[in-house]
Amino acid sequence: MSTQPAPKKRITIHELRRMKEAGDPIAMVTAYDATAARLVATAGVDVVLVGDSLGMAVQGHDSTLPVTLDQMVYHSAMVRRGLDRAAARAHLVGDLPFGSYQAGVDDAVRAAMKLVAEGGVQAVKLEGGADYHEVIRRIVRAGVPVMGHIGLTPQSVHKMGGYVVQGKDSEKAQQILKDARALAAAGCYAVVLECIPVELARIVTSQLAIPTIGIGAGPHVDGQVLVLNDLLGLDTSFTPKFVKRFAELGPAVEGAVAAYVGEVKARTFPADEHGFHSASVRLVPAPIEDDHEEPQGGVMGAPI
Repeated sequence: MSTQPAPKKRITIHELRRMKEAGDPIAMVTAYDATAARLVATAGVDVVLVGDSLGMAVQGHDSTLPVTLDQMVYHSAMVRRGLDRAAARAHLVGDLPFGSYQAGVDDAVRAAMKLVAEGGVQAVKLEGGADYHEVIRRIVRAGVPVMGHIGLTPQSVHKMGGYVVQGKDSEKAQQILKDARALAAAGCYAVVLECIPVELARIVTSQLAIPTIGIGAGPHVDGQVLVLNDLLGLDTSFTPKFVKRFAELGPAVEGAVAAYVGEVKARTFPADEHGFHSASVRLVPAPIEDDHEEPQGGVMGAPI
């Protein structure tokens, strides 16, 4: 008899649209493996993003640019399994990484379909505005929902000159608004607004029928997204202005591991209660007469 929880109906793109219309805020967070997926889903998030931010949060790169499509598929599949084991309702989105959609429409469609078919995501997210209208339209026509992403787009970090707030002057703000409208017209079901002025995010949200998900875009959007490692405080050296640490797990993890190391060095771990005993086991080492000969007997017990 299965011990798996009964499956629940997953949150769809239509449910997210309904949430916007009802004024019900959307909570979105990243996850990169099955354990994290299970935990965030149990905590009640609406949307889980397998972000290419894993390049920085997991792989140790200084940007998202080295992340490959195969790596996104690998991590997405882990997250999918974690959500399934938790019988989670959370909507699952996977990032299309740098180089998987910029070169052409056909490449973009193939990449999106691969991320859905092999990674188990329900939708893909890609960065860029009006320039990607046709790419988005074709991916959607192929049956894959697309979430847009404008403002600070990490895959364009070199073009932008760093991780800086976007849309601060009138001309650039107008371009972001134009891009947002273009994404909606192309068929995006939602759009991430990253690191743009609060005032601009409010205007964009009011003018779009699709949900807006903010990160560093203030409170006047339809939902929020944060990187899991940031909100958990796993890296105390990285604290962007828009991040709130809801826990300080970095020091907690260091403290726990240091305690473990201390007990191993002091031989206080493992204690007797952490071991196994059997009265029927007899340990009979055979005598070894020649160092070069194989022993004729051995120690009877469990292998390691």
